[in-house]
Order: sequence, then C-alpha cells, then structure tokens
Amino acid sequence: MELRSVGSEAGLRMEGESREGGPGSGLGDEYESLPPSASLSTHMTAGAVAGILEHSVMYPVDSVKTRMQSLQPDPKAQYKSIYEALKRIVRTEGFWRPLRGINVTMLGAGPAHAFYFACYEKMKRSLSDIIRHGGNSHIANGVAGSVATLFHDAVMNPAEVVKQRMQMYNSPYKSVVDCVRTVSRTEGVGAFYRSYTTQLTMNIPFQAIHFIMYEFMQEQINPHRQYNPRSHIISGAFAGAVAAAATTPLDVCKTLLNTQENMALSSLNNSGHLSGMINAFRTVYKLGGVAAYFKGAQARVIYQMPSTAISWSVYEFFKYFLTNHKREKRTPY
Repeated sequence: MELRSVGSEAGLRMEGESREGGPGSGLGDEYESLPPSASLSTHMTAGAVAGILEHSVMYPVDSVKTRMQSLQPDPKAQYKSIYEALKRIVRTEGFWRPLRGINVTMLGAGPAHAFYFACYEKMKRSLSDIIRHGGNSHIANGVAGSVATLFHDAVMNPAEVVKQRMQMYNSPYKSVVDCVRTVSRTEGVGAFYRSYTTQLTMNIPFQAIHFIMYEFMQEQINPHRQYNPRSHIISGAFAGAVAAAATTPLDVCKTLLNTQENMALSSLNNSGHLSGMINAFRTVYKLGGVAAYFKGAQARVIYQMPSTAISWSVYEFFKYFLTNHKREKRTPY
C-alpha cells in the first residue's frame, strides 16, 4: 500500500513537472527555469562575457568575411570559400594573421555587449508589461533590440573601423595603436564614426529581426523558458542566420565606409573619403552592380550562425549562474 502511494505521488509529480516544463518536456529535460528577472549587474556581466567570447571565437571567420566583401580585391586576396581563404591566409601571411585586430575587438565587445543586453532586458520587460501585461510581445522584443543597438554601436563603431582596416589584405598598419594614430592624423577623429549611421541602418533591422526570431524560437522549443543550452544554441543560430541574410547589402556598404578601400575608390576617380549611406550604396552599385551588395553573404551567414549561438548560450548561462549564485548567498543555511 505504501509502495503504491509513493508510486502514485511520484507519477503525479512527474506528470506535473512535464506540464510545467520540467523533466519530460523534451528540450527542457533536467533543467531549471530561467529567473524571471535579474539584476542590472547580472545582465551587464553576462552580456560582456558573451560579447567577448562571441567575437573572439569567430574572429578568423570575420576576417575572411571582411576580405570577401572587398569590392576590388587584390588578385592575391580573391577567395572561393572560407576554408580556402583561411588556409591561404595562414600559409602566405602567417599563422596569426586571421587574428590581427582581435585585441581592439575584445576591448570594444565587453562594454558594448554589457550595455546592449542590459538595455534590451530592461526595455523588453517594460514594453511587454505595457503591450501584453507581462507576456511576450514581438513588438516589444523588436523595439528593445533596436534601442539597445544605439548603445552597442556607439561603443563598438570605432573598434569596427580599426578592426576592419587591420583585417584587409596588405593592411598598411603595424598595430592597433598605429592604425588609431594614422587614421586620427590623416582623416580626423570623425573617421571612427563615418559608418555609424550606416551601421545603425544595418544593425537596427538586424537586431530587431534577431531578437524577434530568437524569442519566437524560444516560444516554439522552450515555451517554459527553462535554462536549456540546446534550445539557446538552436534559437540563437536560427536568429543569426535569418538576420544576417536579410541585412548583407547594408553590411557591404558599412565595410566600404570603414575600410575606404583605396583601389575601389580610385577606379572611380574618387580622391576624397567616402561618407554617408547613400553615397556608399551608389558606389557599391557602380563598382559591381546588384551582385556586389551580396558579396561575402555566405561568409556572413556562416559567421553569424555560430556567433549568435555562442552569444545567447553564454549569456543565458551566466545570467542563470549569477542569479542563482546571488540567491544562494542571500539564503541563510
């Protein structure tokens, strides 16, 4: 009788856990629910770690993407695939060449992603309370992601300029410091924000699509919002791929503005510095037609899928870990 009672209780408990998204709920197996809210410091710390890891792990692919978006590349820097590009760069330019400029990227990625995720979480929660009384709202997710991008790009744009100039084939800069000094002296401080409006024009729709797709995928495969690495990886990769494919033309224009590609601009008898999104769009079309807007599209999608998967899985892990750690410290034994 006692055994039947225990078994019944266990069965009811397992059935309840399955309904609540606990063990037995597919992707949520053996994981606990994510905290409904976390502190500002938790969001910022988790975001900073996620940003640094995302950019550092995927940096070699990002270097290839930058080169493949070159509108008039040197014959020695024309590549058919990411693998071929990496192999040739390492063989002809040295083992560490694909990582050139990674230090400035990591320096910018930490604070940029700290503001980015903290702003997103705060705005998403506030807007969701207004629009759907605390429920998930895709409008809230899109708006929050767009506003968060303003803070992210304000910090990251100068790092992007330096990084992409260091990544180009035959880059004339000896180091990050040399690049910063040379650009400041020859083009002025404004050069570090020359692509800012174009970057925002690209990143606002990118991040709006990215966050909407991520939250949408979470609704489908992790509806109870448990801490579940597999669901965060899948959702992040899917969101990154969709957003990257949709915004590649804008990324090509941003790369041109950041690098001020000398060979391409001189072929159009452009002796000055290119600035502005409209000018960038016109220049890209003049140099390669419609096809030029999609240069490096494959590399961009291949870069963004694991990149956003890493970012979200690391972010959700640290948010979960730090929140539970703080809770345990407050709980008396």
